[in-house]
Amino acid sequence: MKLRDHFQIFRRAAKFTFSTNRKYTVLLIVNTVLSSIIGYVPIYFSAKVIDSLVAKSSIETVILYVALTVGIVFAVNLLNTYIASEKNVAYSAMWRNEDWSYSEKAMQMAYESIENPDVTKLRYRVRRESQTGFNLFFLYHNIEQFTAQITKIIASVVLTVSFFAISSVPIVFKLSIVAGLVITLLIQMYATKRTNNLERDFNASSVDMNIISEHFLNYIEHYEAGKDIRLYSMGDFLGDSYITLERDYYERALKNSYKKAAWTLPVTILNTVLKFGIYAVLIYAALKGGITVGSIAKYVTCIMLLVETLINIVTTTQQALYNNHYLKRYFSYFDIPNNMYQGSLTVEKRDDNEYYVEFRNVSFKYPNTEAYALRNVNLKFKIGEKLAIVGMNGSGKTTFIKLLCRLYDPTEGEILLNGVNIQKYDYDEYMSVFSVVFQDFSLFSFKIGEVVASSKTFDENKVRECLQKANFGDRLHEMPEGVHTYLYKGYDQSGIEISGGEAQKIALARALYKDSPFILLDEPTAALDPISEYEVYSNFNAISGDKTTVYISHRLASCRFCNKIVVFDDGKIVQHGSHEELLSDVNGKYHELWNAQAQYYTT
Repeated sequence: MKLRDHFQIFRRAAKFTFSTNRKYTVLLIVNTVLSSIIGYVPIYFSAKVIDSLVAKSSIETVILYVALTVGIVFAVNLLNTYIASEKNVAYSAMWRNEDWSYSEKAMQMAYESIENPDVTKLRYRVRRESQTGFNLFFLYHNIEQFTAQITKIIASVVLTVSFFAISSVPIVFKLSIVAGLVITLLIQMYATKRTNNLERDFNASSVDMNIISEHFLNYIEHYEAGKDIRLYSMGDFLGDSYITLERDYYERALKNSYKKAAWTLPVTILNTVLKFGIYAVLIYAALKGGITVGSIAKYVTCIMLLVETLINIVTTTQQALYNNHYLKRYFSYFDIPNNMYQGSLTVEKRDDNEYYVEFRNVSFKYPNTEAYALRNVNLKFKIGEKLAIVGMNGSGKTTFIKLLCRLYDPTEGEILLNGVNIQKYDYDEYMSVFSVVFQDFSLFSFKIGEVVASSKTFDENKVRECLQKANFGDRLHEMPEGVHTYLYKGYDQSGIEISGGEAQKIALARALYKDSPFILLDEPTAALDPISEYEVYSNFNAISGDKTTVYISHRLASCRFCNKIVVFDDGKIVQHGSHEELLSDVNGKYHELWNAQAQYYTT
């Protein structure tokens, strides 16, 4: 990374810290300055006390110095205790906000990015690096270290500058100390750079293994996995597999620590030699009578602290430069754009509900792939139609729905809502037009009413009505808390467990509660038993009303209630029409699929 890049990251990081966590940053700096400077108060006044005793000054003078020492230290410590407590509270809030920011970004980025494995790996890596002390938290550590070290350097220089004016110490001795310090700092700088590179390479090589390891632990700890682990006696298998992973990690970490130790040893030796030289010069000056007894203690302590702080500030600088590689990756995650939010038009609110959608020469291939998932799709449907999308697995059905919902944009062609390209609409406005139930939906561990309404506040009567339409009414009546019953046990231990079919009914009720002009159902009855499935289909017209319904299914028998059926094959529309029309074409794909499924229902 070039020096200019480092400065750009430093500048952005500084703006970020003061804009998002101003209170914590200010408290951190003030707390660190006070903590750093307080140690120099006893050093300064101790020298005064010793010199006063040697000079046989009045007892009042000695008491004054002692009183000043105790008073200043007590006052600063009292103030610093209050500041530290405020800082700790601000730190906790910052940590929670930082943890939430990853989830918030995931909700705000385009769905295309969510499904991108590179983005998934980047999010995991950045979050893992934050949890292990890099990124933002290492930045605050650097701020704390720089503040402490600069404060100590200023204090040490102020208290030791008179040493270099002592005439009894030969100039060559003074220059030797300076030269030794410079050499030590240069070697420290180089050694720290090498150890940082070793650490960065080690962390980069451990990303995939850490992902696997964390997946292992999450799987083992999840209560739903407990049944499989016990029924199939998987404990030893999982334990041995995890131990193998950790053993490999430990061996590589040990080798890496040996390599880093090889670079830190020379610096330790040089630092020891330098301190020995400083002691020798100070003893020489004392023997020549160039400094007082009190000054010996002051110079020894302050010069040693100065040397140590200068070495530390080199290390901190190198660590800050090292952390910039992590910050660059950190910012790159939060900079992932969401091109879905470029539109600005509002969706026309029509009293007559006259909405229509048109796919015009639409082709699409997923990112980082060459094969087309959809090819030259042309289709138009309007409000009130019941449209079924059928085809074999991988024929493009779910991709069609994803494009309609603007989870992805077409690679070629365009999709129109009332004659306007959907990319020109405000994204949230456009999304409000659709109620969707995907096959791989998710329900959060909140109150049933909150889940159905997707909100903390909800209309209880409307929630019950939607659940009744989705054939969940009888189950709801069995629950003592009704719509205020928690789903699952993730949020409340009194939460209920539900079957896959029941979850699918709640997901359908959620789509109905949204009350959008278009209802999109991707295999909405896949987890239902035959009786529940029949009840849903029998009430389908009542459920959907005058809304446009797009329905995806593998079960062709369930599509007969739709007034239009579209058949996909290999990403293309190969047929469309009513059930009777398509079935009458004996050479068509629909007839082939119908007969293939019919054999399982006949004897």
